[in-house]
Amino acid sequence: MSVFTTVSKDELIPWLQAYPLGELLELQGISSGISNTNYFVTTTTGRYVLTLFEEHGAEELPYFLSLMTHLAERGVPCPHPVMRLDGVMLDELNGKPAAMVTCLAGRDVVKPSVAQCAELGKVLANLHVAGASFTGNNQDTRDVVWREAAAKSVLDFLSADDQVMLKQMMDRQARLDLQVLPQGVIHADLFRDNVLFDGDKIGGVIDFYYACRGAYLYDVAIAVNDWCVNDDGSLDASRVKALITNYHQIRPFTQAEHAAWPSMLTIAALRFWLSRLKDKHFPQAGELTHAKDPQHFKKILQWGITHQAEISAMWV
Repeated sequence: MSVFTTVSKDELIPWLQAYPLGELLELQGISSGISNTNYFVTTTTGRYVLTLFEEHGAEELPYFLSLMTHLAERGVPCPHPVMRLDGVMLDELNGKPAAMVTCLAGRDVVKPSVAQCAELGKVLANLHVAGASFTGNNQDTRDVVWREAAAKSVLDFLSADDQVMLKQMMDRQARLDLQVLPQGVIHADLFRDNVLFDGDKIGGVIDFYYACRGAYLYDVAIAVNDWCVNDDGSLDASRVKALITNYHQIRPFTQAEHAAWPSMLTIAALRFWLSRLKDKHFPQAGELTHAKDPQHFKKILQWGITHQAEISAMWV
């Protein structure tokens, strides 16, 4: 959601003529995030978000746009892609694949409350249930194969102790059989900055560009590691239980998911520790880009490794 590709008003005005959105009033770059270029676009018909895709090719993007359409039309609060006048959702702007989506109400939260975590659990479960009827399929771009390659690429940058921890985690993830867990469409990046709140109610879930088929529990673990974590990397039991209890009321967890829960939390922490290490040591040039600190997920990972029994007790 950073600005890697600059778009001017003079460039956008003729491009917008292909859309039923009226005249351009304002264009504003969005500085948060690290993957795509995003702008707020205000026209005479409302406010939208323009995304220019920096990592995905045009052949990959129909999956994400179709998924958002599918979910939005089934009551999940997420952006609805806007079709051009010719019925096409995907376009090109300044040499990059580009799309317009509706802009949702609300703003992200810095310190989630128990009530907000409970609300997130409900929305995530509804997303998984609604996505079960989606026929598209997409492979996780941050799967085991990616994590193995990422670990090799960053290993030499780490301290001796961190190298030991990383090698131990790679062994642990190799022993975890995800195929025994319920699978379906997952968001795979449900951080606080990808959820918009209006008070304690969710106005929107955004940034579906890591969405794929995967274990539902992995999606829950990614959310818990961001929404329910304390500054020292520990988990807040009240927030964890609020999130997973309310999720469970809509899509009940299985016994296999309970057994995998402690390991899944560490695998989810490993994924984001590795991605932030790669962003740090192999940065992508970009305007208004904010690199995220890998130490944050290192602390979460360390706590998860040493508190497996405590994590197991944080269950419905």
